[in-house]
Amino acid sequence: MHFASPASPPDYLARPLETLAVGSEGTRHALALAAAHGARFILASTSEVYGDPVVHPQPETYWGNVNPVGPRSVYDEAKRFAEALTMATHRAKDLDIGIVRIFNTYGPRLRPGDGRVVSNFLVQAIEGRPLTVYGDGSQTRSLCFVEDEVAGILALLDSTLTGPVNIGNPDELTVLELAHAVLALTGSSSTIVYEPLPTDDPTRRRPDIALARRELRWEPVVPWRTACAGHSPFFSSGTPTRGGVRP
Repeated sequence: MHFASPASPPDYLARPLETLAVGSEGTRHALALAAAHGARFILASTSEVYGDPVVHPQPETYWGNVNPVGPRSVYDEAKRFAEALTMATHRAKDLDIGIVRIFNTYGPRLRPGDGRVVSNFLVQAIEGRPLTVYGDGSQTRSLCFVEDEVAGILALLDSTLTGPVNIGNPDELTVLELAHAVLALTGSSSTIVYEPLPTDDPTRRRPDIALARRELRWEPVVPWRTACAGHSPFFSSGTPTRGGVRP
């Protein structure tokens, strides 16, 4: 299972060449290892292969709208190349592979300095600092609880599905809606400040999970709105559910 890569914008923007290398040479070496041992190979790809989508929600058949020379391309194109290399190896060497496209995920033990929206908002709210919303906050994300995400990935591992397959929560929300939910959840008196959108930041993100539902019998079962009801998987140290694979 090849999950090696910086994944948050601050990390991959600080390590652009390493990010491209792990998507290219790292993937090639991992594929060679799987081939040498007759192993099934799972590539952790990303919703970022869709770029700033003009198709919504995003099905696996959508080819994406990615800027190949923008600052985010070091991650987006590394993952797109990794997918191409994985599929080429599958076709040329008959290697058993699966490709998962991971959408926004949250849960216990988020890294405070990760730089992505959930951890940013939580840290800012807890510390009493203003919550930073980029643009007007109307851009959307789809948040999948980590146990649901892991259950979907393991369902792919245990299947014969090649993919790519989207694993994420199709329950879409705006960034501004998330900011208000975090403020309500934490009881923080933080304000909201607005800053310009980063270059090539996607304006909409929502997975079409019909393929995962049909072929893996998987769907997420933890709604992000659970946090607003006072039963917060953001801070939970336990596991609220076995995960999203249906019997």
